[in-house]
Amino acid sequence: MANPHEHELHYPWPAPPATGTVTTLRPGLHWLRMPLPFALDHINLWLLDDEIDGRRGWTIIDCGIASDATRAAWEQLFDTVCDGRPVLRVIATHFHPDHFGLADWLTQGGARARWNAPLWMTFSEYAFGRMLSETRGSPASGDRAAAHFARHGLTDPALLEQLRRRGSNHYAQLVPSVPPAFRRLRDGDEIAIGVGSNRRVFRGIVGFGHAPEHLSLHCAADELLVSGDMVLPRISTNVAVHDIEPEGNPLPAYLRSLDHYLQLPAATLVLPSHGLPFTGLHARVGQQHVHHRERLAEVLEACGTPRSAAEIVPVLFRRQLDAHQMSFAMGESIAHLHALWFDGALERGADADGIYRFVAAAPQAAQ
Repeated sequence: MANPHEHELHYPWPAPPATGTVTTLRPGLHWLRMPLPFALDHINLWLLDDEIDGRRGWTIIDCGIASDATRAAWEQLFDTVCDGRPVLRVIATHFHPDHFGLADWLTQGGARARWNAPLWMTFSEYAFGRMLSETRGSPASGDRAAAHFARHGLTDPALLEQLRRRGSNHYAQLVPSVPPAFRRLRDGDEIAIGVGSNRRVFRGIVGFGHAPEHLSLHCAADELLVSGDMVLPRISTNVAVHDIEPEGNPLPAYLRSLDHYLQLPAATLVLPSHGLPFTGLHARVGQQHVHHRERLAEVLEACGTPRSAAEIVPVLFRRQLDAHQMSFAMGESIAHLHALWFDGALERGADADGIYRFVAAAPQAAQ
């Protein structure tokens, strides 16, 4: 959903770099953009000048999906911007395909195997991504995804079949391989990236709700935040309940994680994975709290009579959705219902068809 309060944010760079090129934001810090074949049609990635153990080269933050277009764009960058210097490490903020898809290819030096670089990321994100990548072609995973959404009221056979087919191999197509080893990052870890006077120390900030152990990177000296998907300027971060954790309650965890960013300076330059770099971090965190508070109120009102998650989708998303978007929308609808259910505002029951429906809890009698 587009942000109706964008006027509260400031965009220092009004246009993104063309594919295969970079925009230099600060000395040694470069912004690049890769295409995605979805409604959300791009991801921002970050290339930083670096030096490790006396070797000059580059650190990459996030990777893009495994596609011919993304590989070609990276190869163009290796031949031009990178100027013959090797990639020294790859940092992935989380396991989602647009962030992790080409991690193995990048650490191995691209099409010409130019170098061998380590992957750095949090444990949960690495383990989750490796597990999903190695379940290539398993029809059971697609069946589980379809059954999960059917249990929450999605009954369209054609759409369920699309979700079944997509779920059985979608992740492994976009993340075909994962490095066999990695270096673990934890909340609070400090990472020095850069060369000489442009060497910056970033502190890891782990957040929850969007992914199991999402890593953002904050540089206090330069007031920079590589936010990944945790803070986005134009759209709301997807917070969803999927079949692998069907009783999850991610929305409160996400909102608590957002509050950690309020400890950073208000003037922090935010480098998001989608949209444009911006300032206005505190305003954006406040907007997200208001957005979800309003959505929760709408869901609670709709549940004056029993509602399934599929019946809540039009409450949260007032536009036509394709199969890819419906997967996210269903997961997000369940997340909002679960937040109210875990909080005691809703009750959950299953009808004769086994479909979960949620209804506003009866008010407690005064003691």
